[in-house]
Amino acid sequence: MSHAEGVDVKRRRVLIASTAAMGAVGVAAIATPFVRSWYPSAKAEAAGAPVSQDLSKLEAGQMIVIKYRGKPIFLVKRTKEMMDNLSKVESSLADPKSEGSLQPDYCKNNSRSKDNSEVLVCEGVCTHLGCAPGYRPDVGAADLGGSSWVGGFLCPCHGSKYDLAGRVYSGQPAPRNLPIPEYSISGTILTVGA
Repeated sequence: MSHAEGVDVKRRRVLIASTAAMGAVGVAAIATPFVRSWYPSAKAEAAGAPVSQDLSKLEAGQMIVIKYRGKPIFLVKRTKEMMDNLSKVESSLADPKSEGSLQPDYCKNNSRSKDNSEVLVCEGVCTHLGCAPGYRPDVGAADLGGSSWVGGFLCPCHGSKYDLAGRVYSGQPAPRNLPIPEYSISGTILTVGA
């Protein structure tokens, strides 16, 4: 075919652009499932894939909850006052040294945290019957003992009380302290299950 017969340049450009656009859509349609296959499945996450959380926006005294292996994990950034109050309640606790509790060796200290940091990482499941304790940081709460209450967790089902290190008070239905999962902190990123 020669140029004399008249090639429609505009039509050729439209066809090339349309073909390129359809090709891009096709590549995206094929690539999406492939890229998604790299993410761990829900089953793998439930089996223990590590979970990360940025702590940079967690304010002093605040708690957030993340999920790990189908369980709620409490992350609490304790204030200096909260940290100081941990030693004040030791005589009222069932297991103040956490000798009968589940936690990594690096959390066998007064604060039950890595490097005695202000960040508490613990399972949010009561050790009595598996209920979900509520976060009660309010010092002196009348319904929790007044001046003897310096903040912690309360299981609303059967009344088990824990301090802000997840240690259970004596005489409670719960037999053990809240478990502490394996975790690591790198900068502001906390990874549970690492």
